[in-house]
Amino acid sequence: MTGAMQHLGIIGAGSWGTALAVACRRAGRRVTLWGRDAEAMAAMAEQRENRRYLPDITLDPEIQVTAEPGDLAAAEACLLVVPAQALRATAAKLAPVLPQRLPVVLCAKGIEQHSGLLMTEVAAEALPGHPLAVLSGPTFAAEVARGLPTAVTLASADRALADVLAGAIGGRSFRPYVSDDPLGAEIGGAVKNVLAIACGIVAGRRLGDNAGAALITRGLAEMTRLCLARGGKAETMMGLAGLGDLTLTCTARQSRNFTFGLALGEGQTPDAAQAASRGVVEGRFSAAAVLSMAERLGIEMPICGAVDQVVNRGADLAETIEGLLARPFKAEGFSA
Repeated sequence: MTGAMQHLGIIGAGSWGTALAVACRRAGRRVTLWGRDAEAMAAMAEQRENRRYLPDITLDPEIQVTAEPGDLAAAEACLLVVPAQALRATAAKLAPVLPQRLPVVLCAKGIEQHSGLLMTEVAAEALPGHPLAVLSGPTFAAEVARGLPTAVTLASADRALADVLAGAIGGRSFRPYVSDDPLGAEIGGAVKNVLAIACGIVAGRRLGDNAGAALITRGLAEMTRLCLARGGKAETMMGLAGLGDLTLTCTARQSRNFTFGLALGEGQTPDAAQAASRGVVEGRFSAAAVLSMAERLGIEMPICGAVDQVVNRGADLAETIEGLLARPFKAEGFSA
């Protein structure tokens, strides 16, 4: 695939979808931003601002804001930017209006809860015949929208497609690095959310910086173990979609998953912490799916397992932490 793409569709008008619309317009592209709530999209079109999800960011007048699915039909590629658990339904709704073979970039990080499928696997079922790519990496929406320097992974099994897409969305402050390992990028994006909950718990219980660093490091080992078992590449885990995203999500209070874990560590119940969250806590949904995938593959993921026990199965937090600390000593490495 060659040639520059000039018209990009953004499916999903939350904070990340809106930020990507701003970044793509900054890159000189024609942008159509679609959201399902007609009233909200009409207000955004009039105010030129997403006051609910991304306040204080002005939308360029040339960004088309719409709730009409047919407005996406002229796009040369679409970025699918909805929560992981809504991806299937949204894709199925829009499938009839998207041109055949239209490239679709998956920007959600997670695993479908009821099926255990990665986002590319869900999209392959809901959007058959569409070339797929994955956008992942350490990205807070507000910083991207403000034009602060950001680097991401853009992964596709079709390297030529990845190159063209990177050229379409990339700019001076939003820098995509291409990869041919979409599976690894997806594993990183899903598992890091679970590990960020664990890091938030460590902070909430004031277990110290040493514990936080240890958890990130051993969490990276778990993530890599799962990636390799699924056929992904270790180097992807060392890149932006792995270590980069893990570091950001596990250390910053802008992270919904981290702040959810922080609330748990400070004594809130999972449901109360969820209710107080300012958005979807994907790590809670992904925890059980990550563990199920690991069990099918015979992979040990004790940190992710502990998070699942606490957030989904009612386990006592203090007892769960003690169980982790009582594990036998092992050699360091991805296999341990």
